Amino acid sequence: MTVLQRLARVVNTVVQPIAASGRVGSMTVIGYTGRRSGAEFRLPVGFSRTGDAVTIRVEAPGQKTWWRNFTGEGAPLWIRLDGVDRPGHAVAVQDGRRVRVDVVLQ
Repeated sequence: MTVLQRLARVVNTVVQPIAASGRVGSMTVIGYTGRRSGAEFRLPVGFSRTGDAVTIRVEAPGQKTWWRNFTGEGAPLWIRLDGVDRPGHAVAVQDGRRVRVDVVLQ
């Protein structure tokens, strides 16, 4: 684990309850099962939403691995919206060095 990953883990632990509270309009928490590990993960993310479509922009994608769980056909996840955990299907989209995760709510 790199220094950046260790720092991100500490920051995520602090930010996650704030994001889950809904008090920060463009932040929330997602949960998913790791594709290879089978472990369950939760992390705070920034997002935008239009109807049943949610976009999560991945900042510094080369230094993060979580979004790779949603490459190819994608995978299920849940996302906290309006105080409720909503199921969805997420697909990672790479555009050059930029990465976003598109979620369709179910």
